[in-house]
Amino acid sequence: MDRSKLEEVKAILDEKLGSDLDCSQDAFFIYIKVEAAGLPALMQFLQESWGMNYLADLTAVDYAEEFEIIYHLCRIPEQGQKIAVKTRVDRNRAELPSLCSLYPTADWQEREVFDLMGVVFNGHPNLMRVLLPEGFVGHPLRKDFRREG
Repeated sequence: MDRSKLEEVKAILDEKLGSDLDCSQDAFFIYIKVEAAGLPALMQFLQESWGMNYLADLTAVDYAEEFEIIYHLCRIPEQGQKIAVKTRVDRNRAELPSLCSLYPTADWQEREVFDLMGVVFNGHPNLMRVLLPEGFVGHPLRKDFRREG
């Protein structure tokens, strides 16, 4: 995608969603950075208007003061341009709305990020640990997690 096409994408998103979005790209993805409050509207727009019907991956990165949550979207069965949506939340208020109603694959993936990083997905139908036992204390992929041994 050339730079003019990227600017066109940003203009469409700004017009439709009325929020400040930062768009960039590489050979594989269009990257869209959005504030957490604008995440549900952006994801719904991408699904309904651009056919991004599959959440392939959801992950989180710990940057000490905040977490960055990354959603990788694509179209199935088509193999076109993929989109990565990024948002950040404060580590002391690590909450985002659940996207399970839009993307069924978010169910397991949100539970995994909750389990390992401690990000809460509000509205998730069954937000519970998925990899670690229920009695486990803490979230082992956080930088502030202390191993005892």
